[in-house]
Amino acid sequence: MSTLLTNCDILVGPPASGQVIRGGYLGISGSAIDYIGPCAPDAAYDVVKDLNGCLLAPGFVNCHCHAPMVLLRGVGSDLPLQEWLFDNIMPIEKHLTEADIVAGTQLAAMEMLACGITSFTDMYFMPAFTAQAIAEIGMKANLCVFLTCFDPDMRGEDCQLIREAMEFYREYDGHADGRILVDFGIHSEYLTTPATVEYLSALCKQEGGRAHLHLSETEREHEECKQRYGKTPAQWFCDLGTFDSPAIAAHCVYCEEGDLDLMAEKGVSIIHNPTSNMKLGSGFAPIGAALERGVRVVLGTDGAASNNNLNMLEEMHLTSIIHKGYHRDATTITPSEVVHMATAAGALAQGRADTGELAVGKQADIIAISFDRPHMVPAPEILPMLTYAAQATDVVMTMVDGNVLYENGQYLTLDREKVIADVLHSTQRLLG
Repeated sequence: MSTLLTNCDILVGPPASGQVIRGGYLGISGSAIDYIGPCAPDAAYDVVKDLNGCLLAPGFVNCHCHAPMVLLRGVGSDLPLQEWLFDNIMPIEKHLTEADIVAGTQLAAMEMLACGITSFTDMYFMPAFTAQAIAEIGMKANLCVFLTCFDPDMRGEDCQLIREAMEFYREYDGHADGRILVDFGIHSEYLTTPATVEYLSALCKQEGGRAHLHLSETEREHEECKQRYGKTPAQWFCDLGTFDSPAIAAHCVYCEEGDLDLMAEKGVSIIHNPTSNMKLGSGFAPIGAALERGVRVVLGTDGAASNNNLNMLEEMHLTSIIHKGYHRDATTITPSEVVHMATAAGALAQGRADTGELAVGKQADIIAISFDRPHMVPAPEILPMLTYAAQATDVVMTMVDGNVLYENGQYLTLDREKVIADVLHSTQRLLG
């Protein structure tokens, strides 16, 4: 099927450039963009959609999420991370079922689609059920079986979770026409052992995979690693071979200057999760210093239990302002940098070079944002409007691979009422 989007402004090419075609046309053939221009194309299209008053932009990429954790939204609020995780979250997670994972994934997808997220990177339990749900919904996702290990004598070749991770990788990497990709997940330094991390990292390199991990989220985590091993978590992972593959590291709040230099050298992407870091009182990640060193920075929502929503426009807004206040410098972290983090940089970090910008030949992962609402008028510059003014409710269409999945409050591949009923059934059992 082919689709022509008409009469709309188009954020064309690298999103950070801010280049906009006013009142333009964007054509889609199958799953890819085949025309962008200020005038109507000569070719005929099966479907024509008038998006007057809207801006077309690349879909947002949520690079760190625990999607089914929407089931635990609000649990353990206003607690520091260690107490929140070990005393409040983990005891509930022991009771999760396959049906819970599906319901949670579907609800998370609804929330993400409504704010323009077309692809997300996830780390949670029973990912095969998340993969199946996402394949049916039509989104894109990078998933993993993530490593934890508490046995200091466990050899990597004997670790059941590593065997499961490899089975999942071989079954689901490239699933659903490439919409599902599989990463090599490592929860963190503090929930693993050197032997298992080294073994899984070697497998990741052997397979040409990507690593996804938590890194230096709290001061306690960071300092206890230095006490245990005489090195920072970043150096610990590097020495074990994790950074010999493309890696994305969530949080990085307490990364030191040497860590940032190492990550720049190794090509590690930092996933900034400002809402989660603020809510848990973890602190301010050194995003400005990372960018100065050429480290790729991308954005994530984290899970809804440590954020309470999966709103990427909110993450973009916070990224745009909190570092200015912290450093007392209004010039730090520009809208251009933030939009790049949320789109093209995120797609590259996921290993999806065929998306992340609106250009002929790229996959049609496109969102339409209304610019005719009071808080969006006037809009002399597009990128500052996206970071400082736009709200999730301004997203009126979300398209993945040329298929509209969300439009004007309606979900085309999800039954809203059933999903919410299933979620309430799960939470009544889990939360009492």
